[in-house]
Amino acid sequence: MTRWRPDVILVHALLVLAAIAVAAPLVWMLLLSFGLPGAPTLAHYHTLFERVGVGRALANSAGLALAVTAISLVLNSLAGYAFAKLDFRGREPLFRTLLAGLIIPGQVGMLPLFLGLKQLGLVNTYMGVLVPGLASVFGIFLVRQYAQAIPQSLLDAARIDGASEFGIYRRLVLRLIRPVLVTLALFTFLGTWNDFLWPLVILADQDRYTLPVALAALLGEHAQDTELMMAGAVLTIAPVLLLFLVLQRYYIESVAAGALKE
Repeated sequence: MTRWRPDVILVHALLVLAAIAVAAPLVWMLLLSFGLPGAPTLAHYHTLFERVGVGRALANSAGLALAVTAISLVLNSLAGYAFAKLDFRGREPLFRTLLAGLIIPGQVGMLPLFLGLKQLGLVNTYMGVLVPGLASVFGIFLVRQYAQAIPQSLLDAARIDGASEFGIYRRLVLRLIRPVLVTLALFTFLGTWNDFLWPLVILADQDRYTLPVALAALLGEHAQDTELMMAGAVLTIAPVLLLFLVLQRYYIESVAAGALKE
């Protein structure tokens, strides 16, 4: 049978080995967080929430990640659709200028951004953490590339029927670009949830720390408590892993649609 050819067996064997290599550290981390291979216990999680106060950092990260994701989806989808389908003066030069920003490392812009936010009084505030993620060149580019596949005749028909530009965007465009918006939402949430450097720079109050910053501070105090640190790592990974499992169908749909367009 074709499926049992040597090359097929080799490919599947390599995939299994790769899956084991990726999953093994995660499984080891999960087992340690529950005190295994000894007696199973939730004491390390209890310590994180009751004594160390990681629960507040978890809520901070969740709130910021959700807010950045929601706002960035609106801004990036509006800008991406405009660059793809609306004809306005300077569209192409402006888009090329935006793309040039992709080659500039984010760390380069941190100092001027920090100074600008300091002038606005946003240092050590949640709004100061939000600002850099509200719109991104990558997000605009991603939506633009996907929105270019929308038939122009469909948009023209909606205009002839009397629909406003915003009405077309809200009722028609958002439905057509939903797969890429789910992909962008996943990337944005992951990036904001895992971001360590910018919250560390902008936040001074420990009560406002996000989860990665709080766990880094925890490492300095409990570096020898491996099980406690593994419990903190599980708290960091579990929400984004669950989010990916829930949205993976839309993500694969977006990737497949992009491949078909190519």
